[in-house]
Amino acid sequence: MKRRTLLSLAIPIFVATFYAALPASASLGPGVGKVPQDTQDDATYASSFQANHVTNVDATTQRTSCYTPEVPYATSDGPAEGYSGESACAGASTTGENLGPYPTQSTSNPGFPATTPMLVKDHSESDIRVDPTNRQHLIGSSKWFNSPEGYNHALGFYESFDGGKTWDVQGHIPGYEGWTDNTDPVGAFDGFGNYYEFLLNYQFFYNSDGSHNFTLATQREPNPGQAAEVVAVAVHPHVSNSKKQTATNWITTHNSGPDFVATYDSIGNEPDKQWIAIDDNPASLHYNRVYVMWVDFHHIPPAPFVSYADAKADGTHTDWVKPIALPMGPHHPNGDTYLLPHVTPDGNVYTTLTNETVASGFTSNSVVLDRSTNGGADWSTISDVITNVTGPVFCCDNNTTFRDGIFDTFTTSPFKLANGNYPLYTSWEDDSTGHINTILSASYDGGFSWSSPIQVNDNADPNTDEFQPNLTAAANGTVSVAFYDRRLSCPAAGTADAANAGLALDTVNANFSGSLPPYGASNYCVNASIQFYKPDLTPIGHNIRISANTWDPQLNAAHYSNATVDKTFIGDYFGNTTGPNGSGGSIDYTTSVSTYNDGSNPEFRQQQIVATVAVP
Repeated sequence: MKRRTLLSLAIPIFVATFYAALPASASLGPGVGKVPQDTQDDATYASSFQANHVTNVDATTQRTSCYTPEVPYATSDGPAEGYSGESACAGASTTGENLGPYPTQSTSNPGFPATTPMLVKDHSESDIRVDPTNRQHLIGSSKWFNSPEGYNHALGFYESFDGGKTWDVQGHIPGYEGWTDNTDPVGAFDGFGNYYEFLLNYQFFYNSDGSHNFTLATQREPNPGQAAEVVAVAVHPHVSNSKKQTATNWITTHNSGPDFVATYDSIGNEPDKQWIAIDDNPASLHYNRVYVMWVDFHHIPPAPFVSYADAKADGTHTDWVKPIALPMGPHHPNGDTYLLPHVTPDGNVYTTLTNETVASGFTSNSVVLDRSTNGGADWSTISDVITNVTGPVFCCDNNTTFRDGIFDTFTTSPFKLANGNYPLYTSWEDDSTGHINTILSASYDGGFSWSSPIQVNDNADPNTDEFQPNLTAAANGTVSVAFYDRRLSCPAAGTADAANAGLALDTVNANFSGSLPPYGASNYCVNASIQFYKPDLTPIGHNIRISANTWDPQLNAAHYSNATVDKTFIGDYFGNTTGPNGSGGSIDYTTSVSTYNDGSNPEFRQQQIVATVAVP
């Protein structure tokens, strides 16, 4: 494809010397080793949390949630790694949510749903958004596990009205409890302050070995009265403060039925990777248009789709338009996935699409950019962002058993350039060294060409994984990339940090050749980090540690295959967004997982930590 000339910007690139230790034959991906801010030592990184006045709040320990799952699952993998199986609620809920059973469960087969509400124990994979009508109002969403051993979960939410200090309103997101799992948390606010969650809901039951069975047969399906798989919407209507908001205040119906965008029978049609964006710019011709995207896995390849509706002030919306197939660019024989829609202030809608080749085992990745200039009615592929980058294997990262998630992240900026365009940014994972690095590129001409990639992570030791980037851009144009970071070793034996990290429980790990528990293990435990840039990708300082404590990803991690297979889950992504601070600046908010016991997590469950840091 013919590319336009990149806007002339001074973007300094410095090649870090620590990659000189790699074999001369190593084929590094574009941007690997090109660290504009140079590297920093681990001690400086560790102290950057306090130096940058980062705050952490354990959001999901502030309330206890319960719901009645469609399919119960009793297996426990404990006591190793902290597991304890499914537990009855037994009056523990403090959220005020409906404990069930629920209307969509009324057509369930005998044996479904569960006979009692179950305790929500773990919370991984997350998204976070700031209300454009109230800078103090935030909503995060996450997977809400009642059985991590069985990968059995709904979607839940946690809501703050004081800028993230407290999260008083929490609960599972209602309306779609009649499916075994509700998954892939993602949401957006409209211009009225209503919050939209876009859900993927699917049915399965458990085989005798604990694996998931998606067989479609009326006598075996948990809930034959519902479509096997759906993409659907739930709306949390705007209210002025926490005293007026409740966990059950959701609109989940449209035209007298569930608010389905699309339904599938799952025989060669399985929706996945759904995402949402809302045009919240009053100057846009399509102000308050809600864009939803997903892929339909026709086995291989997946096919991407978009639909849209227009939001109304009362939390309702117009009908969803018939799904529109997105163009897939030159790599389409393998299909495209990972749709990440964003809207620029001029009303243009963009999304990246990632192609993972079957022949490479889904580790050779190319990314294209699609755009609509007329409110989602028509789309075109306008550029290749990257081609044939070595991505990480699905499972598992070095030393641990959790899978890696979405390959790339994409965002648009509200900062208008002198040429009239709004910058676009893409970040992705590169595994060409055998360890994951986070890479970043920008477009300053509406997506037609892309800058030379740079490396985001500035760890001095290259033998660590820095993964799952998430991009956002603040009102002043500052760009932030948040990512998981394994440069700091696990706490040493006999320390308070080791006890609070629960390392003594970590005694089973099929992917680790060292001794367990993993005291002092390198490239094993996890932190979260962030890097800020000016709009032209000049770095602002070094990576900042945004997690107060190093945590163990093996504890209470969901088993996404079955309970007896050591393949686990900490989330495929986590949330990153910005909002005004009330003094003319911005705050960056992230929500990421941790199993550390800060005093409120004695069972070392997966909890969501909301971090804040001032945007420079």
